Amino acid sequence: MKIVHVLTRLLRGGSEENTLACCLAQAGHGHEVLLVHGREYDPGLRASVAGALRVVTLEDLINPISPSRDISAFRQLTRLMRDWRPDIVHTHQSKAGIIGRLAAEQANIPGIVHGVHILPFVHVSNTQRLIFLAAERLAARCTRAFIDVSQAMRDICVANHLGGPDQHHVVHSGFDLARFANAQWPEETHLLLGTAAGEPKPPVVLMLAALEPRKRHVELIEAFGQVVDRIPNVRLLLAGEGPARSAVASAIERSAFAKNVRMIGYHGEPEKLISLADVCVLTSMREGLPRVVMQYLAGGRPCVVSHLPGVEEVVTHGVNGIVTPVDNVSAAAASVADLLENERYRARLADGARLTDLSSWGLDAMCDRVETIYRSVQASALSAARPNVTRGILGGTAKRASRLHRPISTGRF
Repeated sequence: MKIVHVLTRLLRGGSEENTLACCLAQAGHGHEVLLVHGREYDPGLRASVAGALRVVTLEDLINPISPSRDISAFRQLTRLMRDWRPDIVHTHQSKAGIIGRLAAEQANIPGIVHGVHILPFVHVSNTQRLIFLAAERLAARCTRAFIDVSQAMRDICVANHLGGPDQHHVVHSGFDLARFANAQWPEETHLLLGTAAGEPKPPVVLMLAALEPRKRHVELIEAFGQVVDRIPNVRLLLAGEGPARSAVASAIERSAFAKNVRMIGYHGEPEKLISLADVCVLTSMREGLPRVVMQYLAGGRPCVVSHLPGVEEVVTHGVNGIVTPVDNVSAAAASVADLLENERYRARLADGARLTDLSSWGLDAMCDRVETIYRSVQASALSAARPNVTRGILGGTAKRASRLHRPISTGRF
């Protein structure tokens, strides 16, 4: 099978890691895989997969709306797909999802699949919602299958007329479960925490998330004062990289409790950071069903998370975590402080986290399920093509017959 994956950005986020895991598994199974990503990318991440599959960068594929660049990216993608003739085009993220699917249709690619990692029309202004919905509905017309990261994502799509129920398939964003369940603390923890060597570990709160505005790092820093007031030696670790780095750094600098907040950037062993944490948090205002929450649970850590679509599929309030209103970061900070002060409650939630059934989040389960969907899409496309071919043959025969039996005009001279 020839497979093209299209991403808007190739950064160190959940949707990118999910996509790369699929790409590597598909290449390992003998498929020809091409990864196309836009202008924003992490060079190290790109280099890590370049040896296993072909990778192409499109400079005009960017996240903000830009009519001239969007048209250019559409044309480049169309040419690339016409030249490469893939069996499957699998798009990810909002901008690449729209442009990539329209380009695949223009190139007459029969198997068009879209991964629903996040919904761009959720928790935005009414104007943005109308624009995003119109674009998504246009692209949905040429989409044979949707792969949703959660049941809630699927339900929202269907309710908004983005494909029919039979086109949607829920596939959880897989990862190596054992890696998180068996992790140990990172080396030289005192450097991460800003404490003296040999000093007892202070209470640690971890947020593992790309530095993007929708994750609301700045708002969490601003609300974290109430945690420091109750637990003065607490440390907030912010692990991740992204376009909002300067805004997050500025928020720390102007904070009265800057010494309690540590921005540590990208960390190659997130499982060790989770093992170090007493409480894990995610304050996103817009997500799919974030894989990092499952990583928190796999690491046996209680979590405080925003009430995102689908989060109730894995986080049960008061059993393995705390779910707070999506529009109230202050409530998340208060819940963090409550857990840090109540060791018995925290231990109970940690036990609940360890007992959470995450079997459907395994890496192999995800990759196998995606390939099964691809096969189904191929079969469906082939089945749909047969009547068209038949009609074309019969139509051509009928036309030829009508020409043969058409009366000869005598005309007038």
